[in-house]
Amino acid sequence: MFIVMVVVFVLGYLAIALEHPLRVDKAVPALAIGSLMWVLYIFGAYDIFTAGLSEAWNSYIHDGHSGHEEHGIAAMRHFIVDKEIIHHLGEISEILFFLLGAMTIVEVIDKHDGFKIITDRIKTTKKVKLLWILSFLTFFMSATLDNLTTTIVMVALLRKLIFDKETRWFFASMVVLAANAGGAWSPIGDVTTIMLWIGNQVTTGAIITRVIIPSLFTMIVPLTLLSFTLKGNVTRPQTDENEKVYTTPFERKLLMIMGVGGLLFVPVFKTVTHLPPYMGMLFSLAVIWLTSELLHKNKPDEVKKKLKVIYILKHVDTPTIFFFLGILSAVAALQSAGQLTVMASWLDENLGNIFLIDLAIGVLSAVVDNVPLVAGAMGMYPIEDAASIAAMTDPAAIAYAQNFVQDGLFWEFLAYCAGTGGSILIIGSAAGVAAMGMERIDFIWYMKRISLLALLGYVAGAGVYYLQSLLIHH
Repeated sequence: MFIVMVVVFVLGYLAIALEHPLRVDKAVPALAIGSLMWVLYIFGAYDIFTAGLSEAWNSYIHDGHSGHEEHGIAAMRHFIVDKEIIHHLGEISEILFFLLGAMTIVEVIDKHDGFKIITDRIKTTKKVKLLWILSFLTFFMSATLDNLTTTIVMVALLRKLIFDKETRWFFASMVVLAANAGGAWSPIGDVTTIMLWIGNQVTTGAIITRVIIPSLFTMIVPLTLLSFTLKGNVTRPQTDENEKVYTTPFERKLLMIMGVGGLLFVPVFKTVTHLPPYMGMLFSLAVIWLTSELLHKNKPDEVKKKLKVIYILKHVDTPTIFFFLGILSAVAALQSAGQLTVMASWLDENLGNIFLIDLAIGVLSAVVDNVPLVAGAMGMYPIEDAASIAAMTDPAAIAYAQNFVQDGLFWEFLAYCAGTGGSILIIGSAAGVAAMGMERIDFIWYMKRISLLALLGYVAGAGVYYLQSLLIHH
């Protein structure tokens, strides 16, 4: 079953990639593998656990949780159903509710024409100039909001700026690339960087100062290449002069400020309360929802049906939420059963060089969700402290261990690679999945047009980090 799980995952992944030729929404295969992987896991539990392949089960046994029937099938089922599924569902739910809250807030701003304030200020229609403006805006927004929220905001903005579907896909894809690059150097910009920051592998000052330049190169290299090939102007969507306007300038401004303020409040909420980000997002949504209720309570039904949150919720992209649920559930099963641990150990044994291991994790994060990959790396490599290094005598062992101290090269480069490597494929990052869901971007189209550019940017940034590390450490 251990191998069968991998085969089913790969087949499901292919079905997601071939969404357009198959004419089946990607949420369908994602939900199918999300449940099938756990079915295979529970049926093959006895073989997987007795072979010692699942790290999760091994540590469960080690902690003495399984009572008298240490290897009994009932204990194994209890472990999978009552421990692992609940544990992983908790982590997945945090992402889903965060996404749902962010998408609703963005939709509320959009329905109140809040984005008009920004789009009216962007006058240029030149493709190259617009691409540079939007990419830099995304890069710095992503560091303060996070890459997922920024992508949702920017894709909503693109709909107001670009009429042609394929051009919009192109810009949305570059937004994903810029959002991932911007998220990598900020402690609150990306889920994986947040994990490393909370786990004390990296500190705020070090991650910002040492990863910002490589991240900039990740975005600037594809932008520079595109500046030579991208020609012409974008066509703005036609605005109907006779179209009814349901909001006043005051309401547009208010909802725009409250919406963006509510999104910016999330990292502050997390820092102050130490609660998960989705709690802050739901609180922001509650405040915006209440404001909208009070604003429109005395208005005619026609206006209420356009602007009240209860009606706006119908426009939120639910298939993307289901897609996330399916793909994250499938990856969680691989993590729990041990396939990801086997892969991480293989990397360690066969590569043995911190730069190569991190680069490989970055490329893999384009295929497998980067969160369990980083979680696996954090589990495999403990943070070295000065006392344990001082006790070492072998110079080579000391030099290698230095990479794993707090703010060591391994952790910083891991934040860069896991954050930016996901851009190589559209489903390699949360930002990519959100853009794919919102704009229905085709997996194969992205692979043909964007993947090589993203890979070149990724390698360029990695090269810059490597050169920078040589300068800092010598």
